[in-house]
Amino acid sequence: MQDLQGKSYFVTGANTGIGKATAFALAKRGAHVALAARSEEKTRPVIDEIKAQFPDAKLDFVALDLASLSQVERAAKTYLDSGKAIDVLVNNAGLAGTTGTTKDGLEITTGTNHIGPFLLTELLLPKIKESKQGRIVNVSSKSHYRAKKLDLGTFHKPMSHAGQSLPYYEQSKLMNVIHAKELARRLEGTGVTTYSLHPGVVASDVWRSVPWPFRNIMKVFMITVEEGALTQLKCATDPALASESGKYYDKERETKPSRASLDEPTWSELHDKSQEIVDGILKKG
Repeated sequence: MQDLQGKSYFVTGANTGIGKATAFALAKRGAHVALAARSEEKTRPVIDEIKAQFPDAKLDFVALDLASLSQVERAAKTYLDSGKAIDVLVNNAGLAGTTGTTKDGLEITTGTNHIGPFLLTELLLPKIKESKQGRIVNVSSKSHYRAKKLDLGTFHKPMSHAGQSLPYYEQSKLMNVIHAKELARRLEGTGVTTYSLHPGVVASDVWRSVPWPFRNIMKVFMITVEEGALTQLKCATDPALASESGKYYDKERETKPSRASLDEPTWSELHDKSQEIVDGILKKG
């Protein structure tokens, strides 16, 4: 199972849920894995757990808070300054059921699930392009089908009550699919391919802000994190997908995404708006 020897993976949200399951699976197959997460205290035990099973595993911790663009910038710089390679970026981290704003004043769900990963991807992209066959994997959700059109106003329109959390989550997941499609268009001919996917309805910490007992009831009907990691692992590792780009996957198979995600003018609109937001925030310092 050492078929990923010499490959480097950067996985966000890698200390819990499907991110942790992904890090385990990659390490088992011999890959170098950078586990990017907010808490070093919560990530070090995961690294120790992987090392206990796979003593030769090559692992790094990267401090990353996607709700703060300055911290995203710092995380990317720290990793790039290390000189280590990145063959594949797995934009796995996300949240749902949360109200409020990011540290930069953006609506927290769309800010954390899209703007943070957008900036991280842009900053790591030069290093990914150095790979023989670089990949960018966006973990989206089947929820994106319920967003009937892209709403660029959500970034600056925090929800007024928790009942709005699902529509905002659906928007952020639509953005993940569109982001992968626009990247595929922009990166054509570079050797870097992109993917978006639905991991399944997974009993993971993405639902941590949903109140008890609803959270516990929901998880009864969900799949395990190991099952949920299978589709993103396929997108991140399968040689058969090396010539595919911008596609959407569910249950380890290519699937047609929502009609809204196929509206090509929105691809560049989302990219340009995201870049405008990032530039505006980072210029403020």
